Amino acid sequence: MLGRQVPVTGDGESRTVADEIAVPTFGQALRRLRDERGFSREHLAYSAGVSASYVTLLEKGERGNPTRSVVEALLRCLDTITPLTTTDRRHLFDLAGLRSEDSPAPEELLASLTPDERDALHLFHPTLAAYLDVCGNVLDANDAWYAALPGLREERNVFHWLFGNPVAKLVEADWQTEARLYVLWLRMTLGRIPDDPALNALVADLARYPHFRHYWTDDTVEFTPPVRNLRLRNPNSGQTREYNVQAGPIQSETHPERIVLLLCLPL
Repeated sequence: MLGRQVPVTGDGESRTVADEIAVPTFGQALRRLRDERGFSREHLAYSAGVSASYVTLLEKGERGNPTRSVVEALLRCLDTITPLTTTDRRHLFDLAGLRSEDSPAPEELLASLTPDERDALHLFHPTLAAYLDVCGNVLDANDAWYAALPGLREERNVFHWLFGNPVAKLVEADWQTEARLYVLWLRMTLGRIPDDPALNALVADLARYPHFRHYWTDDTVEFTPPVRNLRLRNPNSGQTREYNVQAGPIQSETHPERIVLLLCLPL
């Protein structure tokens, strides 16, 4: 039970479990980063343009969350000694309750993929493979992907292709099922990052498609399965082929949970 007294030293001294296992706070993280760099509170405060007493209260957890400008000023000062890792930087913003104001552009996300990750797309052949961002933009894909989904190379966005390109209904043998799943995916993503401007702009743009509006206004809520079957039709020959679809996020330190690897394995 949290707060239970337990002996933790040989001299009989007791502390609470809460003292031993503490929830991370902004103040604790700031003090750790400051101590690692040998900054005094006075030096950090002067460099960041705040008072030493304010830094003290932040570290003790006796002040509310700082503003974005204050966090950025503190980070700039800490960076002058030893640059913070992307993880530490993101963690400090998270602890301050601050979200990223800007959505990374598709070009920025593509640049964050390693050469090995991009080369892997071609090694997957004949599996259809692509990297998508949370807005459904195709960051990169292999030739098998584009051959099976004609028009997507030019469209560059799976949502606009699915709802706005007539070819999609010819290719997707179970178009209604796929359209509904993609709307559920978008709805859940927006629920996870509701303030994302690119996602909100995408939903507003997709509202021009009647079928999208129909599925979006459906109050049904369920999780999009990470593995499912998909049937694609060759619009020229009419032949249908079944695939096993697998999707999973790319663990990027720079842009966590922003890139999804989508694989369609021929059955």
